[in-house]
Amino acid sequence: MSAVESSSPLAIVLAAGQGTRMKSDLPKVLCPVLGRPMIEFVLDALEAGGVEQVIAVVGYRAGDVRQQLAARKNLRFVEQTERLGTGHAVKMARDLVAAHRGPVMVVAGDSPMIQAASVRRLLEEFVGVPPSGGPAKAGTPTACLLGTLHKDNPHGLGRIVRNAAGEFTGIVEEKDATDEQRKITEVNMSTYVFDAQELVHALDLLKNDNRQKEYYLTDCPGILRQEGKVVKALPVLQACEALSINTPEELAAVEEKMRQMSYK
Repeated sequence: MSAVESSSPLAIVLAAGQGTRMKSDLPKVLCPVLGRPMIEFVLDALEAGGVEQVIAVVGYRAGDVRQQLAARKNLRFVEQTERLGTGHAVKMARDLVAAHRGPVMVVAGDSPMIQAASVRRLLEEFVGVPPSGGPAKAGTPTACLLGTLHKDNPHGLGRIVRNAAGEFTGIVEEKDATDEQRKITEVNMSTYVFDAQELVHALDLLKNDNRQKEYYLTDCPGILRQEGKVVKALPVLQACEALSINTPEELAAVEEKMRQMSYK
């Protein structure tokens, strides 16, 4: 499979999970939301937001996911045969990304409420386009940009830690957070934009020296920041984008919100 030799926006969609809590034998991303596989909404939002090429990382019942999405243009597949963490999943796309010279967005395939406006805003911020439009701003290029949001009840989510100047310094998971850090309302939503070459570099440095022996994508921003690269977090995601689907109950809540927002 040839590498992606382009400077246009590229996305990696993580779609390898089984989703056992959904009480279904389907791959999680194929579980229907309003009658459509949930990953279809993710792909629609990426396309509408300006992403021109997508790599889907598949795993559980990979053939079914490939077949479901066979008609999609500009979509490639890579397979994660072992579940060794989110960083490991993105590593499966490393060789395809290596020749890329533009931004790479990484999103979850089970987040059907991702908004095209958020995708577009993050890509514009990454390349330095002001919110009001106009030419890109000059300056040190960004290595990684995290899409975040403020959540009234951030329980269970990784908190975005900033220094006194308001600059991103890291992500702290709730189990590792201090009492003070748990009061932070800005949370990580597993939505990233990386410079392609910086992503490849960070993936090559990822380690699995943790209790789960997994490779975590959340470590990549920290790796880049420790090297003095520009890493930013932008709280532009909308409240609806915090709605995840891990259980049938959460699926019902997402469908209700989609109906309110006139999804089809």
